[in-house]
Amino acid sequence: MKKLILSFMLLAMTIADYAQAPGTMPFAMPQTNPDFKDVNYAGDTLEAHCLDIYLPKEGKAPYKVIVAIYGSAWFANNMKPFAYMSLGKALTDAGYAVVSINHRSSADAKYPAQINDVKAAIRFIRAHAKAYQLDTSFIGITGFSSGGHLSSMAGVTNNLPKKDIHGVSIDIEGKVGDCLNESSRVDAVVDWFGPVDMAHMNKCTTTNDDKSPEAALIGGDPRKMSEMVSLISPIDYVAEAPDCPRFLVIHGDSDTVVPHCQSENFAAVLKKAGKLVDFITVPKGQHGPITFNENTLKKMVEFFKAEEKK
Repeated sequence: MKKLILSFMLLAMTIADYAQAPGTMPFAMPQTNPDFKDVNYAGDTLEAHCLDIYLPKEGKAPYKVIVAIYGSAWFANNMKPFAYMSLGKALTDAGYAVVSINHRSSADAKYPAQINDVKAAIRFIRAHAKAYQLDTSFIGITGFSSGGHLSSMAGVTNNLPKKDIHGVSIDIEGKVGDCLNESSRVDAVVDWFGPVDMAHMNKCTTTNDDKSPEAALIGGDPRKMSEMVSLISPIDYVAEAPDCPRFLVIHGDSDTVVPHCQSENFAAVLKKAGKLVDFITVPKGQHGPITFNENTLKKMVEFFKAEEKK
């Protein structure tokens, strides 16, 4: 287990570096062995629309499902093995099928393309559950960094196909893939240090500038696009979320990439809405290193197990 945790730490440090350097890939893709590899969930040929499915080595099929999303500051469109390496192994060991998904990057398409892809992948899972030995009566979702953002957004937009703020509207559900009659609902969310309050990304006070990852995500200067800043912020959906699941939020207090206050503020809003199970602050936890540890991975598994029984 110690070697496994060390690998998580090294992995997360690499990803943190990558997240600050769009357009670069300074590492080798980890080798994983999914049971179903590069399954296209959109009916096209895009690498960004592929997912991998990992089944437990023990237990009886079909298996309850956890969707896992990598972090990359939304700059990457093909890093699904990292989601499994960082989060998925603990989940398959616990008896879950893990579906690790790619999504379009901010260079491929602007928001809401990324959440459209997440929703499409979930619909695909439901439509093809039997073929992949999946039990979709419970679908949890988790991700780290920008993957935490997309996981959180998936949760707070259950049964919310569109959102409008002062005349600026986005299509959250989208029309990706051919499984549009299926639900994209998720039943539980674990958010690992996701950027969830874009109005307070700069030292917990203001928006970041036009050179930030979120600027690339929305295609403009966040300081001049307050409506879009709100539309990409899960924190702004919670109070009126029609079918929000319960959350576990995990963040290190020494994170220099995504400020700890992001999760602190998000947890407070979730708690007020009765949707927070726990907020775990990891002392000296960084953007992955130390925050990924045996205890936090165990807490993630315990949370999903408890939510599955509700």
